[in-house]
Amino acid sequence: MIYTALDTFYVTEELLSNSPSRNDGIDEMTESTLRRFGCDLVQESGILLKLPQAVMATGQVLFHRFYCKKSFALFNVKRVAASCVWLAAKLEESPRKIHEVLQVFNRMEQRRGKLPLEFLELSSQKYEEMKIDLIRTERHLLKEMGFICHVEHPHKFIISYLKVLAAPSELMQVAWNLANDSLRSTLCVRFKSEVVACGVVYAASRKFKVPFPARWWEVFDAKWSEVEVVCNVLAELYKQPKGYYIEVGRNTKSFVLTTKAWDVSSEGQEGLIKSIVNGAAFVKELPTTTSSDAGIPKEVPLKTPLDNLKPRVVKDRSHDLDVVRNPDGNGELRDDPGAGKEKPIKHTENELGDRIKDKDRDRLRLRESRDSGRDYNVERERARGRDRDRERREKEREREERESTKERDYRRKERSRDVDRDFQLIREKARHQHHRRQNV
Repeated sequence: MIYTALDTFYVTEELLSNSPSRNDGIDEMTESTLRRFGCDLVQESGILLKLPQAVMATGQVLFHRFYCKKSFALFNVKRVAASCVWLAAKLEESPRKIHEVLQVFNRMEQRRGKLPLEFLELSSQKYEEMKIDLIRTERHLLKEMGFICHVEHPHKFIISYLKVLAAPSELMQVAWNLANDSLRSTLCVRFKSEVVACGVVYAASRKFKVPFPARWWEVFDAKWSEVEVVCNVLAELYKQPKGYYIEVGRNTKSFVLTTKAWDVSSEGQEGLIKSIVNGAAFVKELPTTTSSDAGIPKEVPLKTPLDNLKPRVVKDRSHDLDVVRNPDGNGELRDDPGAGKEKPIKHTENELGDRIKDKDRDRLRLRESRDSGRDYNVERERARGRDRDRERREKEREREERESTKERDYRRKERSRDVDRDFQLIREKARHQHHRRQNV
């Protein structure tokens, strides 16, 4: 069982050894090579699209998760890698347009195949096929993930761990590079991000011979057995060659040519026309579907009633007759096949008069709607003018009240000063009289 939650998507070693690709006859070495090749495509396309590293890391994790549930034999690795980049860019809020992603992968396909570099025209059939494939594969991705695409990377844990352990900056850069390289393996679907962070920190410390406290990984809820597995997987990863494309799918065509034509051949069209005359249409062979994991076997009869295949009936108002217009062998439109002559539909004066009246009525309705809209705008401007006048009057009233309040306060203060001055004069006069009496 694969446990899927908001931030967890982890599988055991037993499930990886019995993956859908193994069940389809793909050996371990081939699956590992295709996983590395797909991650290389995601990383290279992210650089060409100028995406942040978080987008490329999310795309690689989605790539590994998808192939834990689906087989390389059913889904082309190039198509899935392009869909992972497109989806991861939207998840990390750095979206790119679909034609930009397709242009980059088309150029990468040409360079890897040493083909002449040609611009992918947006109006070409090739672009339409690639666009349909990309959208369909993204739909498969979301369906297999259950629309739970949250990814937690070990990079943020590396920074916090090394700050707690007081490690030098060179060690932080090496651990960061190891975390990026670990995304090319299945560590992201086997262990939590905290465990992977402890493993890359331990590997970087062994390389620089930086001593850490004993059993420091237990502080970060990691076990020594898990840290040891992470280090061993990283060591084996650097021994492996660079990933390359191996054709293991049922469809031997590349990403840019995966979709087959849906058009029926000329012989099939002639047989279809002949069978229509007999009352029903039978298609003995159908073109194969574009989906790589589903197909329709050949020689499946498809019966279509004659009523659904009849030409559209055009009614003439002047004669109130139903006239069927059928194409003849020359591509010209004729009336009833038994007539043998072309009878164009004639419009009477009444019909022309009705059309003129309808046009006049439409113009009148349009003019009335414009007038009503103009009246509404005038009324709205008047209301706004009234509101502005009301606000101006209120502001003037508030200003007058403030000025009158200031004037009253000033007069009150002046009166209090006059009273104090008179009181001082009276006291001075009384003191002077008192001194005069004492001198007498």
